[in-house]
Amino acid sequence: MSAAEGGGRRRDPLIEAGLVLASELSLPSILQKIVELACRVADARYGALGVLDTQGRMIFDFITHGITEEERRAIGDLPVGKGILGLLITEARPIRMARIQDHPRSVGFPANHPPMSSFLGVPMKVRGRVYGNLYLTEKRGTAEFTEEDQEAVVTLAAQAGVAVENARLHEDLRRLAVLEDRERIAQELHDGVIQSLFAVGMGLQAAGALARDPEIVRDRLTTAVDDVDRVIRDLRNYIFGLGTGLADRELSRALHHLADELRRGSDLGIRVEVDPEAAAALASQAAEVIQFAREALSNAVRHSGAATLSVVLSRANGSITLEIEDDGKGFDPAAAEGVGHGLGNLRSRAESLGGAFELGSEPGGGTRIRLVMPA
Repeated sequence: MSAAEGGGRRRDPLIEAGLVLASELSLPSILQKIVELACRVADARYGALGVLDTQGRMIFDFITHGITEEERRAIGDLPVGKGILGLLITEARPIRMARIQDHPRSVGFPANHPPMSSFLGVPMKVRGRVYGNLYLTEKRGTAEFTEEDQEAVVTLAAQAGVAVENARLHEDLRRLAVLEDRERIAQELHDGVIQSLFAVGMGLQAAGALARDPEIVRDRLTTAVDDVDRVIRDLRNYIFGLGTGLADRELSRALHHLADELRRGSDLGIRVEVDPEAAAALASQAAEVIQFAREALSNAVRHSGAATLSVVLSRANGSITLEIEDDGKGFDPAAAEGVGHGLGNLRSRAESLGGAFELGSEPGGGTRIRLVMPA
């Protein structure tokens, strides 16, 4: 096969993949189609998409292609991210090998698992964050996947990331329409401006991948895709603003509920203050913000000996701050790193949110933890 024929064989499925993903708005359907398209693009017999948790450390959903439902049930529990699958989670880069069994990280397969040798893994990113990983095995016709296979799947993963973000936006719009009589406005925005921008972004992704050589073209296309993504995020904030408090109520309610959980069965006093504008701005990251607050408060309850705590979410000077403060015994932050106060986890969570972690404490002076994010 000539290079031109090979390029055409890959280009057609990639163009079709862009069209298919752009037309689908159901997230479960999109994830299944991503796996199927990846297998087609790379001529793989088996494929899977491991969706990661909010911390990007563990597989919590596993979508497969190439095996039947009966075979899946016979294999047993979903993988949690060990061995080669775990390697892709920790390194977050494309990985290709001729034989899985020969790699030092290989831990073998569970009972009733089909035999697999050749392997290609590619991370799938959504707005710069790894949403999941594509795992392809058993290259058809040859002993291993090629560099061209890898490039094609990387391109598909980029398209898939845009599609997943679009599906999430669509789900947010649907929730908004259920709560308020704004379905017409939300649908017009989605079917008009947002869908058009999404189509432009998808076309630019494909053009960047198919550009024959010049790096400057790729750089400009990448910048254009980033600009389109920013516009979509701005529109998303506008759509949430139509929700008359939907987003801020959800995050505010969750923070108050968390405080109620910790008060139960104790004399602990917890004060919660939430700026509605700050909560609305964090709507798409509410789950991660709650996890940060939960861990910080749990650490304070376990270690500080405090009588009162405060949780304040505020917005000022171009930033949003979640501050958790206690009147406990305090500690020396330099001496406490890595010895059970969970500071490393909190710092990692702050980084995953694109924010900064700040800590203030001294023996006998209480503790103040702050998560500072751009507004």
